[in-house]
Amino acid sequence: MPDLASVTSERMSRVDTAWLRMDTDANLMMIIGVWLVEPSMTLDDLRRRVEGSLLLYDRFRQKVVEDAMGANWVEDGSFDITDHVVAEELDVPPGQAPLEALKARVGELAATPLDAGRPLWELRLVETMEAGRSAIITRVHHCIGDGIALISVMLSITDGGKPPPARKPRSNGEDTETDWFTESLLKPVTDLTIKAIGLTGEGMAKSVELMANPVQPLAGGMDVARVGYQVLSDAAAMALMADDSPTRLKGRATPGKRVAWGEPLPLAEVKVVAQAFGASINDVLLTCVAGAIGDYLRAHGDDPEGKEIRAMVPVNLRPLDQAWKLGNRFGLVPLVLPVGIANPIERLGAVRARMNELKGGYQPVMAFAMLAVAGLLIKPMQSALLNLFAKKATAVMTNVPGPPEPLKFCGRTVKQVMFWVPQSGDIGVGVSILSYAGGVQFGLITDSLLCPDPDDIVRRFQPEFEQLLYLALMLPWDA
Repeated sequence: MPDLASVTSERMSRVDTAWLRMDTDANLMMIIGVWLVEPSMTLDDLRRRVEGSLLLYDRFRQKVVEDAMGANWVEDGSFDITDHVVAEELDVPPGQAPLEALKARVGELAATPLDAGRPLWELRLVETMEAGRSAIITRVHHCIGDGIALISVMLSITDGGKPPPARKPRSNGEDTETDWFTESLLKPVTDLTIKAIGLTGEGMAKSVELMANPVQPLAGGMDVARVGYQVLSDAAAMALMADDSPTRLKGRATPGKRVAWGEPLPLAEVKVVAQAFGASINDVLLTCVAGAIGDYLRAHGDDPEGKEIRAMVPVNLRPLDQAWKLGNRFGLVPLVLPVGIANPIERLGAVRARMNELKGGYQPVMAFAMLAVAGLLIKPMQSALLNLFAKKATAVMTNVPGPPEPLKFCGRTVKQVMFWVPQSGDIGVGVSILSYAGGVQFGLITDSLLCPDPDDIVRRFQPEFEQLLYLALMLPWDA
């Protein structure tokens, strides 16, 4: 272990430490993305762009050094770009399309750990997927940043992207630039998952910030006591929460992974359907997710009638203009998906009611606080606390807003973007929804035993949406 006094180091936040320690053989805490770019590009072009933009962020030149109390970000003195931006030779069996081979390879990489002795990220370039197209596979450990933060980073390295602002000096890992948590509470964040968190109170904000900041004490004042009590209360409520309905998607997770994605839905059409039914875009998309999963279960001999499954949904807790600072700044809320309701209109009403129940709640902040507390615990105790989330859910589902226009990267066009977030504990399903360039992209990552063919779910998303679109067109014009 290097002498931390002799190298540039920074203390890792408690929440990021929790994510660092959350890796298991069955579920690695990596965010994985795929860009399909046209025309094809070279490895030299990609390395030059990464050196000139991505490496402006400290985190991508730092490795993690753990100690008894947590972990430090330490400058990697032997950093070599060729270790992190590499060529990927795609094995395409006879008769298989390159896109299917790419999905299989991404699934393999989702189950392959990053090198813990180096900065925890890599980019793999498939130079020629098919005529005139390349694929870039990105893997980043969740301790570096959450989905919103990494989307911000990836946007900054595209053509015309803005580099990160110069940082002010830090003191033992403390970010002195912004009391981001107070801002996110006093000015509730609007995002595509839940439009209003509805939390206020400077005392609450500062108390939870104490939990996130490793250099400040965890005690002092009635505000802290109240937050601590609320965390324990929410933990107890989570423990007493009813288990999900048993389905073939729920079980003990295994190391094997499968990924899938389909063609995007037109965002303009999704907006029209949402407006027609007086719902939000999210309500419509989540209705399609619930319908696709329910239809999959029926097709495989399960009867989902009367059943619901719970998905843990990340909720952004930071101003979006602060995303470049990286780290994890999100909470989690349990969203119940009515997979047993076959009628799409009835299902949409149920989803909308569930989403309305979540607005104005404290769950996201308390989940963040629980993750901060978990970062202080030894790994067995942390695992026990975090398993409260995993035992009560079948899936993790995330919804990230992307740019409305196609991105340019090294002079090429990014035609399609997809990403997958990790699952913790024994959760074996991850649903990703990304808006990009006028479309809405669905993706799925699954445990290879619990759901060996995620494409069988993904291909059901569009028919579910088309049902809603058809019904919307049947409504009276003056309604």
